[in-house]
Order: sequence, then structure tokens, then C-alpha cells
Amino acid sequence: MDLSSLFSELTKGLSSFTLGNALMIGVGGLLIGLAIVKEYEPILLLPIGFGCILANIPFTGMNDGDGLFGLLYAVGISTELFPLLIFIGVGAMIDFSPLISQPKMVLLGAAGQFGIFGALILATLLGFPLNEAASIGVIGAIDGPTSIYVATKLAPEMLAPIAVAAYSYMSLVPIIQPPLMRMLTTKSERRIRMEYTPRPVTKRTRILFPIIVTLVIGLLVPEATPLISMLMLGNLLRESGVVERLNKAAQNEIANVTTLFLGITIGSTMSAGTFLNLTTIQILILGLFAFALDTVAGLLFGKFMAFVTKGAINPLIGAAGISAFPMAGRIAAQVAQDEDFENFLLMHAMGANTAGQLGSVMAGGLLLALVLGTL
Repeated sequence: MDLSSLFSELTKGLSSFTLGNALMIGVGGLLIGLAIVKEYEPILLLPIGFGCILANIPFTGMNDGDGLFGLLYAVGISTELFPLLIFIGVGAMIDFSPLISQPKMVLLGAAGQFGIFGALILATLLGFPLNEAASIGVIGAIDGPTSIYVATKLAPEMLAPIAVAAYSYMSLVPIIQPPLMRMLTTKSERRIRMEYTPRPVTKRTRILFPIIVTLVIGLLVPEATPLISMLMLGNLLRESGVVERLNKAAQNEIANVTTLFLGITIGSTMSAGTFLNLTTIQILILGLFAFALDTVAGLLFGKFMAFVTKGAINPLIGAAGISAFPMAGRIAAQVAQDEDFENFLLMHAMGANTAGQLGSVMAGGLLLALVLGTL
């Protein structure tokens, strides 16, 4: 090989480097900065940002079919393995007792999914086909694994912006939700105190709950069975009390390793050629609209419940009806305490938040049934 060929080989990456690559590397750096400086969902945004940087270095071969990212995508994303494994960990972390003792919170969890279908309708009006519109709408659940699962089945070509939007908006819950809460509720409503006198929840009930939920949702919405079954399996590990090693592994090792591989694989799909386009901008805007509409619908239904119960329900917990567990529940409780330091809504908000987690899975299953049934 002569010097000219050697020089050409050594500089081929630099010669193929585009302005788009530079811009996307900047986006990756921004995600890493948000993770480290602002601590916005660092366990997700940091590997996504680093994967984005790697995806925009030419000729690495990592995105090829037999490259690292190509293999991770084929094994973990195309098969829906990664989101299902993460759901086992999420289920192991969730205590459904606040929801079981307050069944009415299911209504707030259902109201918190309204934005999914509102965004779906808007996306179809903008010209997106039904499968893509449904994938965009599910961003509003603010549930990364569900968004990835639905997008992989319905619109895999849109997976990168949908996954990035879902996880980014999840990290922005503390920024986006509080202004909406204060805008749509009065000071007196935010100061409503709710006594927490839950009905006792026996161990038998907590064990039966994940089994019954799996059977009911599986029979009513079969398309949601993979997601709900893994969520409930994780919860059964927690509540059974006899497999503590598996419970801890699901919450820690399995969830952490899977999240790392999922994040860096999603980031690796953010190449300039696939990410920098008008469709990506539309997806991000529609996803934000779905998120805001979910929050607004939850708050308005919370206000309705406050009216019906003559002030026994604080409407702030309606905002926790989205799926972003446990952040949405904590934010609702925090906004209430900002008005009245002795107002403790956390357990009520967690009831609505866990209902929202179930609601998002059902909404994802309904979308799959709706779309796959028309194809």
C-alpha cells in the first residue's frame, strides 16, 4: 500500500464526516450533559447520548448486522426482549397496595391515557398512517418500554425518535407537569388534604393481584399480555416473599444491565441520516402534545372527582395518572406540599401512578389490537 492509499484509508472517516454527524454528536453531548449536570434520568440519557455519539462516527462497523449495535438491536429490540426484561424490574419495584386499597384511583389511571388517543387522532390528521400515528401517540404514556414495544411492532423505522422522546419527556416530568398543575388548579384545590386510612391489604391479596391482573388483561387485551405478564411477574417476585434473590436481581442486576444495553442501542439508531428530518421534529412535537394532554386530562378528571366528592379528592393526584413511575406521583405530592407543608398526598398519588402504569400497558395493547386488526 503506497502512502497515498494509506493516507486515504486513515482519513476516510474524517472525509465522510458531515455537518449532520456533528450536529447529532452535539445532541448526544447534550443528553449526556442533562444526565450528569441536571441528573435528568441519567441511567437512561447517559447511555443513549453515548450511543448517539458512536452512531455518528463513520465506518465504525458497529451498526452493521454483525457489529455490536446491530447484534444488540437484533437480539434485544427486534425481539422486544429488552423492554420486557425491564418490565420485570419495574414490577419488582412497584407496591400496588395504595391502588388495591383505593380502587377509585383506577379512574385517574384511565384518564391519564387520554392524550395517547388525542395525539393519534392529530397525527392521522397530519397525514401519518395509522400504524405510525399509534406509535407516536403512545409516547404520551411516558412509558419507555411500552413505547419501544409498540413502535417495534408497528413502526420500527420510527423507533429512534419515539424512544428518545419517551425517555426524554420522562426525565422532564418535574419541569413540564408543575406549571400545568398550577395553571389548571386553584390554590384552595391544591391545599385539599386527603386522609390516608387505607383498607388493610393482606399478603394473600397482594399475591393474587398480579395473577388476576394478568388473566383479566390477557383475556380482554391479548396484545398487552407480554408487557403486563412481565410487569406482574416482577411484582409476584416481590410479593411472594420466597424468592428474594430473584426479586433483588430483577430490581438491580437485570434491570440495570438491560437498561444499559437498551439505552446505548437506542442511541445507536440516532444517526444523522435517519434522525435529522421533518418527521423527527413532528414526532417530538406530537409526543410532547400527548404528554401534556395526558396530564391535563388527569387534572381535569381529578377536578371532577373533587367536585363530586365535595372536596375529598385533591385534583393534583390526577396528574400522577400517567405512567412515569414513580416520578409523577412524587411530583404531585411535592406540588401539594409547596402549598401546604403538612399536606401529605404521596400514597394517594402513588395509587394513581400505579394505576397509570397499568393503564399505559392496556392502552398500548389496545393500539396494537386496533392497528394490527386493520392491517
